[in-house]
Amino acid sequence: MNVFYNREGIGDVLMILLKEGERHHQTVERIGDVAVVKSADGEVNGYNLFQASEYFDVTTWHGPVDLTEELVETIQSVLKKHQIDEDFSSADLSPKFVVGYVEQAEKHPDADKLSICQVQIDGSTVQIVCGAPNVAAGQKVVVAKPGAVMPSGLIIRPSALRGESSHGMICSARELNLPDAPQEKGILVLDDEYEVGTAFKIGR
Repeated sequence: MNVFYNREGIGDVLMILLKEGERHHQTVERIGDVAVVKSADGEVNGYNLFQASEYFDVTTWHGPVDLTEELVETIQSVLKKHQIDEDFSSADLSPKFVVGYVEQAEKHPDADKLSICQVQIDGSTVQIVCGAPNVAAGQKVVVAKPGAVMPSGLIIRPSALRGESSHGMICSARELNLPDAPQEKGILVLDDEYEVGTAFKIGR
C-alpha cells in the first residue's frame, strides 16, 4: 500500500495504490468523492479520493505520504462512508528506508559493474544487487526496502538482475534527495553511530 498527494501536479486528490496494473487495461468506477480503480479481472488496484483536503490535513503533504496507523484508519473510514469496505489491517507500516549493514559484497559473476551484497536489516539478512563502485563489506548504508517510494517516484520492488535476486536498493545521497548530495556515483556510507535497522529520514 502506497499513498501519494501532489496538489500542484494533479489537484486535491489522494492516490491510494494497492497494486500496480497496466493503465490501458484498468477501469474506473466513481462513487461520490472516490474513484475505484480496477484491473481487467475486476481486482481493486487502488483508489483516488477527490476533495482530499476535506477529509485530511494535507498541508505538509507533497509526493509520497508516510503511512501511519491513524492515517490508514482514516482512509478506511472515508471509504466506508462511501459504502466501500476495505480492510487495511495487514498494511505494512514499518519504515521503508532503514540503516543496513553490508556483511558481504562479491562481484556478480556475469556483470563486472554489479556486486551481490548480503545486507543485514531488521534482524535478518537480505540479498541486494548493487551497481555502486564503492560498495564494500563492513559499511553501514541506507536501504530502500521493497515497497519504498523514492523521491523520484520510483517504487522499489523485488527483482532479479542478471539472474540474481535483489530485495531492495542500497541508496546514494542523491537518490535520497539529501541536501548537498555529491554528484559522483556511489552509495551513501554512514558513520558508525547509526544503528542497524533504524529508520532513516530522506528528503522529498
